[in-house]
Formats: sequence, structure tokens, C-alpha cells
Amino acid sequence: MSDVRDARLSVFKTYKLYVGGKFPRSESGRVYEVTDSKGGAWLANAPQASRKDARDAVVAARKAVSGWSGATAYNRGQVLYRVAEMLEGRREQFVREVAEAEGLSKTKAGAAVDAAVDRWVWYAGWTDKIAQVVGGANQVAGPYFNLSTPEPTGVVAVLAPQDSSFLGLVSVLAPVIATGNTAVVVASERSPLPALSLGEVLATSDVPGGVVNILSGRTSEIAAPLGAHQDVNGLDLTGADADLAAELERSAADNLKRVRRPAPEDWGTDPGLSRLTAWLETKTVWHPIGA
Repeated sequence: MSDVRDARLSVFKTYKLYVGGKFPRSESGRVYEVTDSKGGAWLANAPQASRKDARDAVVAARKAVSGWSGATAYNRGQVLYRVAEMLEGRREQFVREVAEAEGLSKTKAGAAVDAAVDRWVWYAGWTDKIAQVVGGANQVAGPYFNLSTPEPTGVVAVLAPQDSSFLGLVSVLAPVIATGNTAVVVASERSPLPALSLGEVLATSDVPGGVVNILSGRTSEIAAPLGAHQDVNGLDLTGADADLAAELERSAADNLKRVRRPAPEDWGTDPGLSRLTAWLETKTVWHPIGA
């Protein structure tokens, strides 16, 4: 019996894309090797998403817009808080993946994961408050009520940061969905495993399928069809280099996508509200005051 145990092979995890609440393999069947950042040791094969995978993710995100944006802000906050609870329960897994992805000690990786969970909770708490900050009654000279209300932009394609596989990912994704948008996320090309594991958490949470879709692979290959897609309303270029960002900005102009091209960020600092307000449109209504 001991010989059988000694000869046992490890069962390696198979990572998959997360699209429409399901876990498809890449349509092309391709994978690529993911290695750790210290010694270059093999960690896993990640799915290499194709252009069709990107288009499928946009279709799933569009289908989810009405239900997610139509939910009450309070309900969205409850759903997102549940995700934070589940992330806390899988802390050790994320600590290991972040440590391998970013070459951090277990202590530093643990601090990064804790900060990511805290940030998710922080954004969850803003879901039913941001409307009071950026909306409200406007003073006008005339017999009218003038009210401004924020509304979601729609489908937002997010290029996750390349250097911060989990804290940076949460920092760019959470504000998109907290404000009622749906997201197509392109994970860090070099370190996609924490993002793909996040998909497993989302699938077993209360987040409806299609609200978040996660793709891994070559950033430039996946981003090109997203930048040109007519059904994508917003584009976050955080994870794009200068040349790719310029190319995507030109593509985005075709249907007037809302584009965010931020300067390099320190993910450990206070994020402020800029990412929450970036994916909100303002609807203003005039109504006459009755006699």
C-alpha cells in the first residue's frame, strides 16, 4: 500500500476562461505556459483566448446588462459583499497564487490579498452611496425641478494591470460592476492565474452569469477586437502599453467609447472615487413645478 501512495501523481489544476457564468476552454483550443516570476518554474497552462472568445464574452456581458443595472444599488452591494466573504474563505489559495505570480514572500502576498479583499468590500459599500455624491437636485433659475441621476455606461472592457495580478485586478474590476456595468476582463498576460481563480469565486457567488467575464492570453490579441467592438461602451486601458493604448484609442473612436487611460498607479494607496465615476453617465431631467 505504501508503494501505491509513493507512486501517486499530483493532480494539476486546469484553468479555464470564465464567460457567461460558465468555464469554456478557448475556442481555438490553445494554451500557454505560465511560470513563476522568480525562477521561471512552470505553474500551469492557461487558456489562450481568441478573437471569437472576446466576441462571445461581449455577447454574454450585453445580455447581463439589463438585469444587473436594473437591480437596486443596495442589492448589488449585498452581492459584492458576498464575493468578499468567499475571497476571504479562499485566502490561502490566492496568497499562494499571488506569491508565485509576483515573486513576493508569503507575508507580502498575504498583505496584498488582504488589501484586495478590503478594497472589494470598500467598493461594495459605495454601491448605494455614489448616486448621492454625483447626482441630486440642481439649482435653476425658473419654475422647474432639475434632477441629475447617474446611470451605468454599459459593457466595459477592462485590461487588467500587468504587474499587480490580484490587488490591481480588483481595483479596476470592482468599481466597474459596483456601478451597474458589466465587464469583459483581460487578465494579466504574464500572471493570469489569480484572475482565473477569481472567476471560480464569482461563479459560486450571487453575481449573475455574464456580469463579469474573464479572458486570459495575449493582451494585444484579445484587446484588438474589444477596442473595435460596436457593442462595447467603455474601455479601461490600465494593462495596455503605450503603443497598444494608442491603437485601441483609435479603434474606440469609431463608436465613441468612453476610454480611461490612467497614469501608472500605486495600488496600495487610497483609490478615491475616480474609477467609480469613470463608468457612469449622467441623466438630467427637467420637470415643471406645478401651480
